[in-house]
Amino acid sequence: MIYEMRTYQIQPGKAAEFLKFYQEQGLGIITRYASLVGCWVKESGVLNSTVFIWAYEDFGHRTAQRTKLAQDPEWQSFVPSMLPYLVHQESVFMTPAAFSPAK
Repeated sequence: MIYEMRTYQIQPGKAAEFLKFYQEQGLGIITRYASLVGCWVKESGVLNSTVFIWAYEDFGHRTAQRTKLAQDPEWQSFVPSMLPYLVHQESVFMTPAAFSPAK
């Protein structure tokens, strides 16, 4: 397995609105292509940030699924409406250690 940690820094004061918007309009689309492990709101570090962790079989699977997602007309319509919420976006790939409960 490979995990992708995507962190979105949201415009100040817009985090709750962003999460509601993402849940109602984006989540149903992206979960056709990726498995959501969890979503968190950061309470320290860079504030106004939301962290999503997505699971894929391996990096090749992630690449194939993201390619399909990018071609999905609903996702193409969703992304421009999400962009005004964002200040910064970061993507980090992680593989589990041998003893990790998440494999």
